[in-house]
Amino acid sequence: TSPQRRYAALVGLAATICALGAGHLVAGVVGPSTSPAIAVGSAAIDLTPLWLKDWATSTLGTADKPVLIVGVLVVVLCLGAMAGILQSRNGSGAWLLAGLAAIAALAAATRPSGGQLAVLPSIVAALVGIVGLRLVPTVGSNPAGRERAAYPGRADRRTVVAAGLLTGAGAGAAYLGTRLGAPIGATGQSLTLPAPSAPLPALPAGLGASTPGLTPLRTPVADFYRIDTAVIIPRIDVSAWRLRIDGDVDHPYELTFDELLRMPMIEADITLNCVSNPVGGDYIGSTRWLGVRTRDVLARAGVRDTADQILSTSHDGMTISTPVAALQDDRGALLAIAMDGKPLTPTHGFPVRMITPGLYGYVGATKWLTHLTATTYAKDQAYWSTRGWAEQAEVKTQSRIDVPRDGASVPAGSELVIAGVAWSQARQGISGVEVRVDDGAWIAACSEETPHDHGEARPRGASTG
Repeated sequence: TSPQRRYAALVGLAATICALGAGHLVAGVVGPSTSPAIAVGSAAIDLTPLWLKDWATSTLGTADKPVLIVGVLVVVLCLGAMAGILQSRNGSGAWLLAGLAAIAALAAATRPSGGQLAVLPSIVAALVGIVGLRLVPTVGSNPAGRERAAYPGRADRRTVVAAGLLTGAGAGAAYLGTRLGAPIGATGQSLTLPAPSAPLPALPAGLGASTPGLTPLRTPVADFYRIDTAVIIPRIDVSAWRLRIDGDVDHPYELTFDELLRMPMIEADITLNCVSNPVGGDYIGSTRWLGVRTRDVLARAGVRDTADQILSTSHDGMTISTPVAALQDDRGALLAIAMDGKPLTPTHGFPVRMITPGLYGYVGATKWLTHLTATTYAKDQAYWSTRGWAEQAEVKTQSRIDVPRDGASVPAGSELVIAGVAWSQARQGISGVEVRVDDGAWIAACSEETPHDHGEARPRGASTG
């Protein structure tokens, strides 16, 4: 009957919620990335075709990952409700939950950061879900085997109460799993930054603030763009963090965070932008970074001439390939520990991330860095390289107009202020910008240039509309 199906679906939904919570709780001990929903979401990102990735980035922006996880949960919960209906009919619902758990286990086991116990959360989730399906009484019978009509409402109440208990247990387990997944040791909030060996002068006060609507000279950390493949943000204990430098080097070694802090610290104003940034888009930011020269770290290992790339690896197993030359020349590539005068946030790569001026992020800005391997492009390919993206990706000289905004109405004949930004990391800053309206003459813009920036200037121009 229809009421029987509804109550059976409620049973399946509650059992699935309890199963996901139990799996997330175990993942808090094994590793957050092994949580069933997280593992499936991460695998979905890897399997998503490039055109769909581009669409998600351009349409959803930084909300793409939460939307993905919500989508995974909705699908799993719908299948869980179906499992409840199947269980009430012929007892086959348990097999559906077991199949879902098997998919999650496979996804977790194939993640680079999975580990030997990666399948354990999915196994626990399967057992809890199956037990939940079988413990909750289904509508249509009672413990004595009599028809439901002889005991009106009794099975209904028992089912609803048991489903509520399962749901509450699942929510509580998920909360505990999230708390267990957080690092026990020190994080960025308690870190005292070392002084730079050569502090940069303060930027001129009010620079770039004279025109309403012009983007800030320095992007606030809270507004700095985030584009990566991590479904969950790694939470790393700096006391356990290590950076391994190996591969085609003379002296492979490991570096602790304290050892990194004792190396000469460099300040640099660097503009970072994503290759997926559309014209006038938000996937670009500029700030003052603090870190160690990447070439100093590599010099200690002694990179051999046979290596042409450094394959960097993130805490979550993400890999990025960067030309050796770009990390050893005078452009000032950094292993950054701070931005805008404060330690990196987990969102932006705490405790250490790469910053490579002149290269798009996907070939030079590895977050949550744990490994640098000297190798060759012929031998090893990084995450995006295996998906057909270019291995060499230098940032071109670009500019954009912030004022007036795209689509704004401008009264004819009125005086118009045109303001925007220009950037280039292949040269030391922007020497000049020219602006023209339609097919009119080119007009030299008044530049509010940052004197020691790796490639950003603030052009302002005036024209009559």
